[in-house]
Amino acid sequence: MTIEATATRAQNSKRARRERRREELLDGADRVIQRRGGAVSMDEIASEAGITKPVLYRHFGDKDGLYQALTERYVDELKTALKPATKASEPRDRLAAAIDAYLAYVEREPERYRFLLHASERPRTAGIVADFRRRHIAECAFTAEDNLRRAGIDPGFAEPWAQCVSGMIRAAGTSWLEVRSLPRARLVDYLTTILWEGFSSLRRATAAKG
Repeated sequence: MTIEATATRAQNSKRARRERRREELLDGADRVIQRRGGAVSMDEIASEAGITKPVLYRHFGDKDGLYQALTERYVDELKTALKPATKASEPRDRLAAAIDAYLAYVEREPERYRFLLHASERPRTAGIVADFRRRHIAECAFTAEDNLRRAGIDPGFAEPWAQCVSGMIRAAGTSWLEVRSLPRARLVDYLTTILWEGFSSLRRATAAKG
């Protein structure tokens, strides 16, 4: 093995160890957030990980850097949670599955979801959450456009409809997080009915234009 290859291997090994350590520190921060909520200090996180604060600063720079890494992790988890919903073959079933998947994440991970809500308001992390929402809305609009076209409805409705779907689900999820006034299955059914039956109004509006 050449000197260059040995050096490269050593660098890769060091990078891998650093990345593993970084993930371990994020695991510790996540455990504290699960117990205490998002308003935790670097002292609490360092104590959970059994280290001193300078170690956290070395890996993340500052508290905002740590929060940014956690936001990226939680957004990736939410993306993964929503993926199975795309496998439903019928459009209405796919909508219901997407709503259920979102609310299931809210129900299963309340503190992580609260963290993401706050992250959407922080300067350092707002862009990460906003980018996730933009991509999710774009995917929803792309699917809706094809469904609308096949139903003989103006596909121009797709993007505003996707915005409505995203906004309504997010608002309902945020409210339901704090006040569980009804079971998740019933809320999914209500939201699916409200959003899906809206297609009938779109069909009438399209016919009126013609």
